[in-house]
Amino acid sequence: MTFTELLIVFISIQIIHGLGTWKLYQKANRQAWEAFVPIYNAVVLMKIINRPWYWTILLFLPIVNLIMFPVIWVETARSFGKNSTTDTILAIITLGFYNYYINYALDVEHVKDRSLHPQSAAGDWVSSILFAIVAATIVHTYFIQPYTIPTSSLEKSLLVGDFLFVSKFHYGARVPMTAVSAPMVHDTIPILNKKSYLYDDDVNKKNTSFINKFSLPYMRMPGFQEIEHNDIVVFNWPVDTLYNMYKQADRNYYKPIDKKTNYVKRCVGLPGDSLEVRDGYVYINGKQNVLPDRAKPQFSYKVETKNGPFNNYLLANRYNITDFPQYNQDYSMSYFPGICQESLDKFKNHPNVKSIEPLKREKGERETSVFPHDPNYSWNNDWLGPLYIPKAGVTVKLNLDVLPLYKRIITEYENNTLQVKGNQIFINGELANSYTFEKDYYWLMGDNRHNSLDARSWGFVPFDHVVGKPVFIWMSWNTNGKGIKEKIRWERLFTTVNGSGKPTSYFIPFLILLAGWFGFSKWRKHKKANS
Repeated sequence: MTFTELLIVFISIQIIHGLGTWKLYQKANRQAWEAFVPIYNAVVLMKIINRPWYWTILLFLPIVNLIMFPVIWVETARSFGKNSTTDTILAIITLGFYNYYINYALDVEHVKDRSLHPQSAAGDWVSSILFAIVAATIVHTYFIQPYTIPTSSLEKSLLVGDFLFVSKFHYGARVPMTAVSAPMVHDTIPILNKKSYLYDDDVNKKNTSFINKFSLPYMRMPGFQEIEHNDIVVFNWPVDTLYNMYKQADRNYYKPIDKKTNYVKRCVGLPGDSLEVRDGYVYINGKQNVLPDRAKPQFSYKVETKNGPFNNYLLANRYNITDFPQYNQDYSMSYFPGICQESLDKFKNHPNVKSIEPLKREKGERETSVFPHDPNYSWNNDWLGPLYIPKAGVTVKLNLDVLPLYKRIITEYENNTLQVKGNQIFINGELANSYTFEKDYYWLMGDNRHNSLDARSWGFVPFDHVVGKPVFIWMSWNTNGKGIKEKIRWERLFTTVNGSGKPTSYFIPFLILLAGWFGFSKWRKHKKANS
């Protein structure tokens, strides 16, 4: 849906509302014209149904408004004496058009200052659940979202089993693009394993189907900071075409941006940067990128042993190795996919170690799985670039040599048609020897260089795919631990994701504050009962 189409829908809703309620406005001692004025009519309606003015804001928040509209339809009917279960059902199943019947066919009176308390225990229960969902949806969609670390690509900074809170407001909360979807779930509904949103996801239809006209254009609220070098970022996987996160698709599906699978990586390249990977290390504008002190790059090593295999669990804990080794058939050779330099220096002195060999590719050795997946680029995970990271408004020369780097940007992310005829490039039917980028793009990688599916596989990430910034670890679960003492990483509870130095746990101060709050509440309740 374009902004023009969105405006037409908005005006149409105002007209429909005005035609269906103007007499009810008059019966509530308001003017008929007030029912037709956008936004103002909602503020007046809140007064008529005796609800707070801020409900008006909830009506304009995507996803939240799907819950609020039925509530308003029912509340309007009840404000004019229609309180029965039948009235409630009719208001909902007619999508609010039951109020047309009340407006034109019935002689009703406005119930001023009506009681807002539910008339039954069931009604009280439904009301409480409903508004708890509204509050949780607002927090989840526009402020803070929970996230779990599934892989070891950012080990040392984030561990597998870390439970995070991801801030939506640091970079600006993104308004949901799928306007009709279930609240507080991602692309699939748990247990049912069904799509959680109304969208025609056939790759051949994309945004052309009638259903997809309900999708909203990309909009983002203002943030209070921009993405910086080495920020850890949660984003939507740009090349996601899986039907859902739990089941492999037998064909490609087109998915709206905000319903693509969430990934978390470190931003090593910003718009306008020149990036290069040399021997596994990132260089930005010719200088080696220095990771924060909490982060450590890890690489894969082949280890030849003297006396058979290692004890995986004990070895990983003692030498702080992120991934358990894999063995060859005779167990004399082990392959470690995630060791940082600090752990490697200690590991060399292990009595069972005969030799250690880094597993890195040579410069110029082409890896077909590495971006841009073109035979003219002999790049691999350890040697890549240099390449320019696009910045909005910047123009680059375009020819067949650089086209593989920016082809996906031109066609998929910025929605242009592209044709190559001989050695000529045509964009939207016109001959092009340059291209001006419309969006900002980022380069996101994992610290575990040989065990991370990142930008080296699928390239640039546009800013409209950015979800938020991880800020807080509230729980950390080690599936390989033994017993509750080792299963829970106690030292990581209630720690910050960012910052320098060793992370500090605020779990004990939190428990003290929580105990103090419960004690104060109990004392206040006791005092009130005796007064």
